[in-house]
Amino acid sequence: MSLLTREDDWITAAELADLIGVTPRSIRSYVTAVNGRVPSGVAVESGPLGYRAGPSIAAAGRAGGFEEGTPRERLHRLVREILAARDGIDVYETADAFFVSAATIEADLGRVRSLLSGTRLTLERSGPRARLVGSEMDQRRLLSRLAHDETEDGAFDLVTLRRALGRSTVAADVFGPLKRDLVAELSGLGYYVNEFGIGDVLMHIAIAADRVNRDRGLDEADDHPGGEALARISDTVDTLSQRHLDVHFGAGDLAHLAALVQSRVVAPGAEAPAATIRAGLDPVVEAAVREAVEQAAAEFLVDIGHEDFILRLALHVQNLRLRAAEQAWSRNPLTRSLKTTYPMIFEVAVFIADRLRGILGIALLDDEIAYIAMHVGGRLERSRRDGALLTAMIVCPGYYELHELLHSSISRSLGQSIDVIGVDTHVDPDWDAIDADLILTTIDAPVGGDRIVRIQPFLTDGDIERVHVAAGRVRRARRLARLRTELERYFSADAFVHGLDPDAGSDEVIARLGGLLVDQGVIDQAYVERTLERERLSSTAFTDALAVPHALGMTATRTAIAVGIADPSMRWGDGRVQVVTMVAFSESDRAAFQTVFEQLVEVFSERDSVQRIVRRGTTFGAFLDELVAVVDG
Repeated sequence: MSLLTREDDWITAAELADLIGVTPRSIRSYVTAVNGRVPSGVAVESGPLGYRAGPSIAAAGRAGGFEEGTPRERLHRLVREILAARDGIDVYETADAFFVSAATIEADLGRVRSLLSGTRLTLERSGPRARLVGSEMDQRRLLSRLAHDETEDGAFDLVTLRRALGRSTVAADVFGPLKRDLVAELSGLGYYVNEFGIGDVLMHIAIAADRVNRDRGLDEADDHPGGEALARISDTVDTLSQRHLDVHFGAGDLAHLAALVQSRVVAPGAEAPAATIRAGLDPVVEAAVREAVEQAAAEFLVDIGHEDFILRLALHVQNLRLRAAEQAWSRNPLTRSLKTTYPMIFEVAVFIADRLRGILGIALLDDEIAYIAMHVGGRLERSRRDGALLTAMIVCPGYYELHELLHSSISRSLGQSIDVIGVDTHVDPDWDAIDADLILTTIDAPVGGDRIVRIQPFLTDGDIERVHVAAGRVRRARRLARLRTELERYFSADAFVHGLDPDAGSDEVIARLGGLLVDQGVIDQAYVERTLERERLSSTAFTDALAVPHALGMTATRTAIAVGIADPSMRWGDGRVQVVTMVAFSESDRAAFQTVFEQLVEVFSERDSVQRIVRRGTTFGAFLDELVAVVDG
């Protein structure tokens, strides 16, 4: 469903099978199952060209979760049962309640032990009884993990949240009013509310309410150090929980929930002065963030070293450090789109996260890196907004004030994307002498080209749309022209592999491709090790088809790219890819990094292009020919 939702066009069963790593027959079964969730609608449309998202696909997602009776659904249900029972569960009674054999429950308990890996909880057995042993906070973290597992890309919705935590928790109609009042109250206190984190806080409030109703509240000993700001948030949570949940939290729960709100949801308002932000900052955190930002700016040649950016990022990192200490991560529903659409920005965020590992004490998950990427992207957008405009010349033969009216209409409707540098009022202009990115003309031009757009003397909606399309073509052509020039220098037949083992892991492929570059004297084995380390920080699968493994640091003797093609697709991180390009950059090509990195990802984010390159590029010559053909359009 996620793949279909992200596509605007039809996808064949074979293409979906490649992306997911199953057979086309399985895809047909999945489509039947998804449509079965919405009997009165169509979640997935079928046709001669394959499948595409139907009008009811969102409803099918909300109706989903783990299918009832499947092993994964039963495992989560079993964990919830054990957590709810202070004295644990009886294996035989639970088997009867679940309508399965005792042997099945015993097998599921083995899977529960695997689920507890990396936590401070243990599963104890005493005869037929099984119970979880560990602190109340650790048990709540396990509940939140179950809820996260049932959501796609961290996109919490109220229906999924209640289903994930068990339908006996908070009533479904409570979540909406609770969220609205919480946002309103926090805004009234002068905070900017992060809507991406509010679902996470609602989840923890629901967990806390359920546990308190089971007489499993947090002791005051679990309290967090506070202050005036935390006290105000605590009072707000207390008031709203009694109003909406009819639950009175103790001091320990209120301190815990207030700290969650402070570290996930709120930040000083947009007008807050630097002194106000700095007053709440740990100087150690500010110094570490400042150093990391300065290093990133120098490494990637990006303009992010601004004081307001550093202070707000430092405040975010300070909250992030609190979450890291508790291993209580905040989900981000934009992670996938940020990584795919803005790979360079995400890479800068990975670099900053890596430099902050010492102060955070732990490597970050992709969701948390994505929040840093949002800060970076916001800063870069402000820095480059003025430089993003294309120039345009208007050709409109003079007739009274007609050309002036047209100039005014274009500036009003398209001023954010193009910069009109002049108006030619001749009926026979020197077309070749017009030096502008776009020519917007009310008369037919004797020459053609992507930069010439025929418009009406009185601008129409259709004209505006055509100009936007032409501007997009010009921008893309420029980007890909630069990419073609770079790629032809960096590829070589000695660093090309077709037919990667689909069962190989990412480490094995990185070692193989890295070995080819080592043999060429481009990198050393230490670079390969750093590439593996970078992969562990965050998967380099930037699209549904492409992985770009690389090391942090441009230490290659020259820039080169090793290419591996997997047909069928192979697993990479949490997804699957068909093309792996291991990139090694040299210090002298630092300025080219952004061009190659972003545009390579852009090319392989187009599904038709990927399939064309994978199917036809069986040799190095054929691969390069197909890649150049795709770039040239």
